[in-house]
Amino acid sequence: MIQHTFSFLRRLGAMTALVGALSGCSQYSNRPGSVAFHNLTAKYNAYYISRNSLNEAEREIYKAYRDDYNQLLPILLPFDSVQAVKVKPQLEDAIKKASIVAERHQNSKWLDNSYTLIGKSRLYLGQWDDGQEALRYVFANGRDEDDKNEALIWLMRAYIARNDFSNALNVSEYLRQQSLTREATRDFYLAKAYLHQQRGEHLTAVAILEQTFPLLKKSLSTARLHYVAGQLYDRIGQYALANEHYRSVSRNRPSYDLAFNASMNSLQNQVLLNPRTDLTSVGFDRMLRDRKNNDLRDRIYYTMGLLAERREQYPQALDYLHRSIAVAGANTQQVPYTYLELARINYDRLDNYEAAKAYYDSALVVLPKEAREYRLVSDRKKALDEFVTQLTIVRTEDSLQQLAQMNPVALDRKIDAIIEAEEEHKQQLLRKAQEALVASNNSAAGAGVPLGAGNERRWELYDPVLVNQGRMEFRRLWGNRPLEDDWRRTTKDNRSFASAGQEALAGPGQPQANPLAASAMTKGSPEWQARREELRRQVPVGDAAIAASMKREEDALYRLGKIYRFDLKESDKAVASFSRLLKDYPKTEYREELYYLLYLSLPEQDKTRSQWKDKLLAEYPGSTYARLLNQTPKASEDGAVTASTAPAKSYDKVYELYVAGNYSEGLAQVENALAQNQGGPLEDKFALLRIFLIGKVQGRDAYLQAINEFIRLYPDSSLLPRVQEMLEVTGQASVRRKF
Repeated sequence: MIQHTFSFLRRLGAMTALVGALSGCSQYSNRPGSVAFHNLTAKYNAYYISRNSLNEAEREIYKAYRDDYNQLLPILLPFDSVQAVKVKPQLEDAIKKASIVAERHQNSKWLDNSYTLIGKSRLYLGQWDDGQEALRYVFANGRDEDDKNEALIWLMRAYIARNDFSNALNVSEYLRQQSLTREATRDFYLAKAYLHQQRGEHLTAVAILEQTFPLLKKSLSTARLHYVAGQLYDRIGQYALANEHYRSVSRNRPSYDLAFNASMNSLQNQVLLNPRTDLTSVGFDRMLRDRKNNDLRDRIYYTMGLLAERREQYPQALDYLHRSIAVAGANTQQVPYTYLELARINYDRLDNYEAAKAYYDSALVVLPKEAREYRLVSDRKKALDEFVTQLTIVRTEDSLQQLAQMNPVALDRKIDAIIEAEEEHKQQLLRKAQEALVASNNSAAGAGVPLGAGNERRWELYDPVLVNQGRMEFRRLWGNRPLEDDWRRTTKDNRSFASAGQEALAGPGQPQANPLAASAMTKGSPEWQARREELRRQVPVGDAAIAASMKREEDALYRLGKIYRFDLKESDKAVASFSRLLKDYPKTEYREELYYLLYLSLPEQDKTRSQWKDKLLAEYPGSTYARLLNQTPKASEDGAVTASTAPAKSYDKVYELYVAGNYSEGLAQVENALAQNQGGPLEDKFALLRIFLIGKVQGRDAYLQAINEFIRLYPDSSLLPRVQEMLEVTGQASVRRKF
């Protein structure tokens, strides 16, 4: 009995001791035993599981991310909530487990780390406000400086992702003054370099990135950062330094694609640094035969095209670039940049604007809208659309005017020569199409270069590149035909491509004909005569027809010059177009504006620049263009330039003069007000009032001229529709509205 009593007391004592120990392990207690218990429990339970879930999610996100090596790679992978959807369970589990630390282990030293995990996970999920709030909590309430610094680095990344560069710089300045661990220093340098990269400050970004490499170990991510450094040096023209980093890629365990693209970039820079570089040892043929490069052939041909272009071997460069597109197949990532290179060579090197326009069209079909080139290409394409239209008018009218000066016999010979050239060009296109068809069939049969992964050919209507290629080839062969049935029938009036419209299939019982076969028109045939008569009808005959042709050429030259000047930003070519217009049409209605534009387009050091200003002031002293050049805001006594401090009051004053019928005084004051309010919000309103005053003082012709000046100078004004209505009322509707 006594023995059982002692046993019961021992068990009761143990239970009492356990209850006492547990009651002393409260998460709000600072006793050493309690803190140790919660540190151990938090680290190896909730925090451990949360960290592993987040690490797993980050690995999956990194694995799924695809770099576009034609673009400047980001130093740090951007937050992408779409990609995070695939790992949403892991991220939500990380948040759930880390929240347990905040709920049950308040006295644990892992509390700050858990809040940081919550903040990071929410940033990946796109929950910006909640993520930033968690990171700010660590900074405001954290007990460990290293944990606070880690949270601030991620907060800095969140600001960068939201383009809040001001707050990101503030955080960066704070962190710069802190004592950081080696790991935190590495992460801080990467975040700061990324910040300056996003702001377009490439020199600063690469300078900071250089400080990061001693803190990095050999890994795929380090190899990628060397590639980024090479790209940044490329952007600032330091090709030798770029090559050092491209060569470092292969020494840091890169992926095959990363090493391959680094080698291609390095090779391009090598030729830039030394144009006489011997390329025979590069081994492009061996690369093309290597099965590992089957899906990289387009990149190889692209590089070969760039190298040929650097050596001014333009036909060879175009051939390589066309091959790059031909072997791309299903891998279209490189294709838009190849089209852009084709467009650039045709535009900058060959002055082939029609071809450049077509390649810009093709590039826009497959170029990602987020690419930095997209807006530039879109603007260039729109400008070239109008440019090619006007250039075609100039060339056509110029040729027709020359034909009009020939005698009938010489004219017939010239027309026959034009038809022969057309036929030869058509046959060349058909031969190229036939060769492409044969190569395509061979590729589909596995006898040639594979067009895609697994030697499988994509159906054309699923491939935007092939669709656009077909559209371009169709337009070359058949012209810009309307959508209608039976457009190839020989009964159509347009006979220019009659022979190319033969039936693709032979008659019943006959072998199948070549769908691309077409016989050339023979001289003297009905088709030939029809084409001759069509061209003859286009030749202007008589003074009225020749005058109309010259007017079309005059307007087109004017528009070409303005497109060069304002859309394509090519002042030299604008000057050439304006000068030709003044030479060929010395009495052109655009003369005063041409003087003004020539003065603006010529460089300041050009000796002839001042002559155009003098001519404008001498011949048109009262014009808007003369006022823009001759009148400047008056300077105050202390030398400061003063504009009207009350534009609205100035306008009211001039308007009162107009209402009172004091038109001459009102016109004088509105001219002065326009000079003082140049670039201001009321400038177009003053210009409209000037039109009314000129109509009262100077008559109909000056009134029409003032209206046309307004249309040219203020194309984006909200008052433009009203001014155009005024012009239409006069019966002199301008064809130059968009200018």
